[in-house]
Amino acid sequence: MPGWSDMLRGLCLVFAAWLWLGAPVAAQPSSEQQSYYDRWVVTADRAEEVIDANRASNAAFEALRRQLVEFREGFLAARDRNAARILTVQSQLDALGPAPEEGQIEPEEVALIRDRLTAELTQYRVPVVVSQEAFNRANGLIAEIDRIIRERETERLLTRWVSPLNPTYWWPTVDALARAFERLADETVASARTARQNGTVRGQLPVVLILTGLGALFLFRGVRWADLVDARLRRLSRRGVPVWEFIASLGRIALPLLGTIFLVAALSVSGVLGLRGELVVQALPFWAMILLGCNGLALEVFPTEGLALVPIKTDNHGRARWVFRMAGLVLVLHDIVLLIEEIENISDTSQSVMGFPAIVLGAYVLLRVSQLMVSDDPPSSDEDQNKPMSGLLLFNTAIRWLSFVACIAGTLLAAIGYHALAELLVFPSIMTFLLFNLVLVLQAFLTNVYAWVSSTGESAADSVIPALAGILLAFASLPFFAMIWGAQVADLTKLWSRFLEGFQIGETTISPVNILTFLIIFAVGYAATRVFRNALGNSLLPRTRMDPGARNAIVSGTGYLGIFLAALIAITTAGIDLSSLAIVAGALSVGIGFGLQMIVQNFVSGIILLIERPISEGDWIEVNGQMGYVRQISVRSTVIETFDRRDVIVPNADFISGTVINYTRGNTVGRLIVPIGVAYGNDTRRVEAILRDIAEAHPMVLASPPPSIVFQGFGADSLNFEIRAILRDVNWMLSVQTHINHSIAERFRDEGIEIPFAQRDVWLRNPEALATGQDSGRPANPPETETS
Repeated sequence: MPGWSDMLRGLCLVFAAWLWLGAPVAAQPSSEQQSYYDRWVVTADRAEEVIDANRASNAAFEALRRQLVEFREGFLAARDRNAARILTVQSQLDALGPAPEEGQIEPEEVALIRDRLTAELTQYRVPVVVSQEAFNRANGLIAEIDRIIRERETERLLTRWVSPLNPTYWWPTVDALARAFERLADETVASARTARQNGTVRGQLPVVLILTGLGALFLFRGVRWADLVDARLRRLSRRGVPVWEFIASLGRIALPLLGTIFLVAALSVSGVLGLRGELVVQALPFWAMILLGCNGLALEVFPTEGLALVPIKTDNHGRARWVFRMAGLVLVLHDIVLLIEEIENISDTSQSVMGFPAIVLGAYVLLRVSQLMVSDDPPSSDEDQNKPMSGLLLFNTAIRWLSFVACIAGTLLAAIGYHALAELLVFPSIMTFLLFNLVLVLQAFLTNVYAWVSSTGESAADSVIPALAGILLAFASLPFFAMIWGAQVADLTKLWSRFLEGFQIGETTISPVNILTFLIIFAVGYAATRVFRNALGNSLLPRTRMDPGARNAIVSGTGYLGIFLAALIAITTAGIDLSSLAIVAGALSVGIGFGLQMIVQNFVSGIILLIERPISEGDWIEVNGQMGYVRQISVRSTVIETFDRRDVIVPNADFISGTVINYTRGNTVGRLIVPIGVAYGNDTRRVEAILRDIAEAHPMVLASPPPSIVFQGFGADSLNFEIRAILRDVNWMLSVQTHINHSIAERFRDEGIEIPFAQRDVWLRNPEALATGQDSGRPANPPETETS
């Protein structure tokens, strides 16, 4: 019986074949596939040995970690590669039904099919199991390496070296620097002599001259060329001037940097440099990029003409540009110190003394930054003082306080001997300041590009698209801020790997790729639904004989159906298994049933309204005491426009469970009742004939059925009549009533028929008190009279 190691090796061989060929196979693996598995086993075993010994350098650990990360990424990609095939075979097995229990006999054909599918399913699942096991092992090894590196870095930061203020250590440091430069000069002279003897310089002389000429040309004429390109672009188009200026500023950086690269290449090709000289020369383009970049960034943030991107004192633009250039110089000086420490075997004492001037200069730059990032413009009123700070001012304040704290703390820590901790505070703070301003410059560039493309001018800064671009740019800069403050690329890669792994819901793994696929497909489906819905509502349905209500119901239903299908297709394409979410959905449905009961009720009522159509858009209805026209029917509520031009939003459940009066349902024919009263003594037959003539003469009153005049009875003050007429369009009810009332007033005046008004008798009691009130100077009651 084979052991566990042999079984595992066999599984891994099958996995290697599947990984190299892209699909599961049953054949024997080739030597190349076995080599892949052997390389992984050798790497993993070596990593375990190195971790147990814990004697390798940080650089060696980083190199080993990169190899493990490569294997881990491969295992992560391979884990879900066969998921679709596994689901297919599993569905085939489910279609056969459950396996027969012990003692039961299954038909031979079905048994053969079940055995074949079971073997295929096992074969397909082997790579998944092996990749998951290898992924877990690689993940554990990487975590152990990260722990060792973090412990070493923490110990280094908390180690107290000698104080650089002690003069005892100054001369040994100067002597170490002198020896370093002496070795560099001796090595360069020896390499140049060897190259001249071997004829290397003479053989490479044409290439060296060409590279030197190109380097000098780009270095000394590159800025002039960038200015000429900027002027030419401005003449071609007066629009987008800030965009051309930014492109020209990039040219002022890139062209001299290209010249530096040519000069470095010329020195390398000549062969006159030794190992130390090569390391120094290879760092020159990096130093040139820092100096040129800081200078270009200073000109973009604080231009010679125009407003600054950062709110500072209005008279300090020149000083601000000087701070940027000093920041670049300090970073270059710090990198030179690190390079000397890397080339020469310098003691910790000399490193502490040699790095102290760079730390002091960096602290001084941070002090200038904290003084610079202060605006002279005080709040103009108490209201401005109470307003919350904008995002730019908030970051401005944060950078100012970070610079001040890093300046003081870094200087003190370096003075007492905590050299590594002081470096961690000072130089990352400077780089944070520079990166913050670089993000502002890029955001301003994107805003200018949008203003140029959209022709919106200065109003582009208040648009949504530049704001979204700024937010995305801020999120994209977070990894760079993290790396500035000590995060390793491996740490970010680990976070990215965990992000790509996704999260587990039931048996379904939802990764960012699934989410992105879902969003893209759903967005495409939603856009297609909107286009089809607009074409249906604006082009196709208006040509039919459908009423507006039916057209609106079809358009709304098509929109909801399209959104549902888009979501369903997006979920299916993204590979999200809805069956595994059934338990979660069932648990959520209980909370939805209680917490969102009214919303669900209104949603279902809205679907019923769209299907049954008891009301339609444009209908004149009355519900819950509100009367008006239906303007919009959605799945949750309906908008009614009242006669005073106000929108009333009514939940759809009120239309299903309550009483609704629809004045225009089916047709616009409706009845109008106009009440009228005449004085006692008038001829009622004559009044009836006049009212009938007025009603029949109005064009909106239907002749069939004819209008009727009803003698309602004898009122307290008048004889009461009513005109009851059927109108062609009930929407004109008020206008028709107004016109009929005018006609009644004119005819009654011409015929001498009196329209009565209410009469009352007023009696005053105790009239004799009137005289008494006049005699006493008080208001007296008037004599008893009768008023009618």
